[in-house]
Amino acid sequence: MDRNTVIGFVLLGVLLFIYLFTSTKSSKELAARQKREQDSIAFVNSRKQAAAAKEQKAMDTATTAAVVDSNSFDRAFRSAERQVTVENDLVKIVFSNEGGQPVDVELKKFKSYDSTPVRLVRPGTDSRISYSINTGSNQSAQIADLYFDAAQVVKNADGSQTVRFKLPSPAGESLEHEFVLPADSYLLSWNVHVGNPDKLFTQNTMNLTWHAQLDKTQENVSIEKQYSSIGFFENNSFDYMSRGTEKDFEKPVQWLALSQQFFNRTIIAKNNFVAGGVRVVKETSDTSSVISKVDATLQTKIPAEASATVPLQLYFGPNDFDILDKQAPGMTHIIDLGRGMYSFVRPVNVYIIRPVFNFFKSHISSFGIAILLLTLFIRLVTSPLVYSSYLSGAKMKALRPEIETLRKKVGGDQQQMGVEQMKLFREAGVNPLGGCIPALLQIPIFFALYSFFSSNIGLRGEHFLWSKDLSTYDTIVHFGFSIPGYGDHVSLFALCAVVTSFLISLYGMSMTPDQSNPAMKYMPYFMPVILLLVFNKLASALTWYYTVSNVITLALQFVIQNYIIDHEKILAKLQDNRSKPKAKSKWQERLEQMQEQQKEIQKRTQGRKG
Repeated sequence: MDRNTVIGFVLLGVLLFIYLFTSTKSSKELAARQKREQDSIAFVNSRKQAAAAKEQKAMDTATTAAVVDSNSFDRAFRSAERQVTVENDLVKIVFSNEGGQPVDVELKKFKSYDSTPVRLVRPGTDSRISYSINTGSNQSAQIADLYFDAAQVVKNADGSQTVRFKLPSPAGESLEHEFVLPADSYLLSWNVHVGNPDKLFTQNTMNLTWHAQLDKTQENVSIEKQYSSIGFFENNSFDYMSRGTEKDFEKPVQWLALSQQFFNRTIIAKNNFVAGGVRVVKETSDTSSVISKVDATLQTKIPAEASATVPLQLYFGPNDFDILDKQAPGMTHIIDLGRGMYSFVRPVNVYIIRPVFNFFKSHISSFGIAILLLTLFIRLVTSPLVYSSYLSGAKMKALRPEIETLRKKVGGDQQQMGVEQMKLFREAGVNPLGGCIPALLQIPIFFALYSFFSSNIGLRGEHFLWSKDLSTYDTIVHFGFSIPGYGDHVSLFALCAVVTSFLISLYGMSMTPDQSNPAMKYMPYFMPVILLLVFNKLASALTWYYTVSNVITLALQFVIQNYIIDHEKILAKLQDNRSKPKAKSKWQERLEQMQEQQKEIQKRTQGRKG
């Protein structure tokens, strides 16, 4: 193996590597090209097959038209699809005589994430309502698979429009779907008129099935999935599916709603559904435009009369509180203003925050300014408690020199330090928990506003400063990739809220009399990181509120500390309080007893070790 041989083997190896690399690359490109060709051929063949099937169906219909039995359901099986459109200023609904129901529903005043009108029912998504009828001896068929006679739109004197689909049926039996759309409403009345229901329905029971697909309407599909839910009004009480994917109804149900973040479709039974259930299949991929698919079964009884009517209603529209309040009892609960463990904030939203916000919005066009005024209102209402907490903080700061003296006196004995510190607070008339009030107040207010701003359809698409949509987070930088726990963007409002919260934390540390706890020293630096991870995904309306609230807090703290509170008077008052006899509360007595017991146990333990 001389040098030339070694060089030769190396060159052969390099050439072999180049050959394998280029051949592999070429084979991959060839496979991809073949796959594209196969997909194209399959697509063309499927289109040809669909066209051929449609043509054959038309030929079969034309061939058998002459032998169709007009006194049976034959024509309901062999007809062709015809569509008719009904619309008002709010909604556009396309009906099909195949199943006699809506197949396309468009909301005119709302745009989807891609600037197209919001469509709650899309053709081709297998979203349909059906029920079974008897079509012969031991024979049945789903109404969604049958063809009704073509319908015409009738305009009524009150501005409403009526569409009637009549099913071809034997003599003595009849079935008609009557739809009425008012002039200015999202609520579509649906009356099912039945002649001789005992023949069409087994045991006079309509087993209605509802298959629906909820499609993406917001740009952030993960947030929309989070706020999508199934709500229902069962036994005169609202509930929703918070866990699991299936729910059986054991009591009468008045309505069932398939709700997304800002829109919903609801079926309402004026005479209640007597039983049923619902099953949800949620889409897990964030790249899909589908939120979830729902299958519901709803059972209702038909009166045993010669002719009967099943009165139903279909709501296709926004999750607007004022609109839903006029549709059916309890439908405002579709809007998540506080549910489950956070249901305690719903009255705050319904009776305080919502009316105040609507009042400001009725006089101001900008939603951002209305949120600012709402913030000022909330801070004004809570100002007495906040001021008392700031005063307590000032007293705690004034005690810091004496606490340092106590620390030097007791050394490293933490138990004794706790006892002496509580005595000092009691003598000085200081409540060590007084400064916690602002933080405690923020908790229910934050949860209330979190629900309010995240579900308020009025904020949808509203611009303010750099935010293009106050109902979702603002974005000043988009990474193109996602950072775990943080997201794929930078929200400027979230940064403002975090920075102002950090400044408040630093101020709070300066007011803390005991600076010896290492954990407390790092708290102002640790909390902003947590807040940044949480706030970056929140609606910009909420982070804007939090920013304004924090700025007000900083301003109040500066004014109170520098222009209102006299620290010398506080010290003098503290000394005066210390000279007065103090009556211990039961809580203070128990706390001191516990501290003394712990101190005694600690001494015994140390004595045994010695």
